[in-house]
Amino acid sequence: MNTTPSPIIIDAAQTRASLPFDRLIVALREAFTAGADVPLRHHHFMPQPDGSTATILIMPAWQRAFIGIKIVTIFPENGKKALPGLFSSYLLCDGDTGQHIALIDGNEITSRRTAAIGALGADFLARKDSRKLLICGSGRIASLLADAFAAVRPIEKVAVWNVNEAGAARLVFDLRARGIDACVANDLERAVGEADIVSCATLATRPIIKGAWLKPGTHLDLIGSFTPFMREADDEVFRRGHVWLDTYDALKESGELLDPIRDGVIAAGDIRGSLAELCRGERKGRTSEGEITVFKAVGNALSDIAAAGLVWRDFSTKE
Repeated sequence: MNTTPSPIIIDAAQTRASLPFDRLIVALREAFTAGADVPLRHHHFMPQPDGSTATILIMPAWQRAFIGIKIVTIFPENGKKALPGLFSSYLLCDGDTGQHIALIDGNEITSRRTAAIGALGADFLARKDSRKLLICGSGRIASLLADAFAAVRPIEKVAVWNVNEAGAARLVFDLRARGIDACVANDLERAVGEADIVSCATLATRPIIKGAWLKPGTHLDLIGSFTPFMREADDEVFRRGHVWLDTYDALKESGELLDPIRDGVIAAGDIRGSLAELCRGERKGRTSEGEITVFKAVGNALSDIAAAGLVWRDFSTKE
């Protein structure tokens, strides 16, 4: 009797070890250059008893070697229960047969590829001499941003702001323990004005960053908002900044863009380009030292399958 092998389980520690930022950023650059079939992801919204809205995301993608599907659940109020706001699992399948070959820790894939996508965007858009990084947020993704941006820019100082100051203090403690010069940003306006790169990884539903605070030459990385109900930046950010996207799907998914476009602040035609166009050399990134650049990422199944493929190849080599 023939039996079909069960998929290999690749846990969080193994997944993390296979995705150091130097390798992951290169893999993402190659993936966005080559492309893949990436349908628009499925959103399902679930109103919760406390008035919040939970979300299920289903994110498929396929290319010659692999088929991948990520399932994500997002519960914004989980912080009150001392739980992460996001959980995910990634099913990797063989591209020739469809056989399910691995179930990979999706939390590590999601968090590490999200931080790496922000860093890859910054490699095209942030000033080469960017040394001061401001992190907004203190969750799983925020905890990775210092290392991710340090892979592409000479980061020397890191400030952390969070709506809950205790969360910022915990992240700063962790960063200092890893040898990073970090401090808590008590005054967000001042911290934004001092930063070369501002990276937002929050679940904010109302803007926390004001465009008036951005100094010339700043790069703003917005990786938190991924539904129509979420925003991290106000309208003035989009009036002043030159806006780039990880994928044009962001125009359909993120309140960060849907709201300003609806209100006539910007038009879809004002978007400078996508990460794929930057990676392929079809568009030029930063054009001057004084330019304010904005990179809006909603996450993309292409980056997931690139990360999952890297994990599988690393695992297969060690077996």
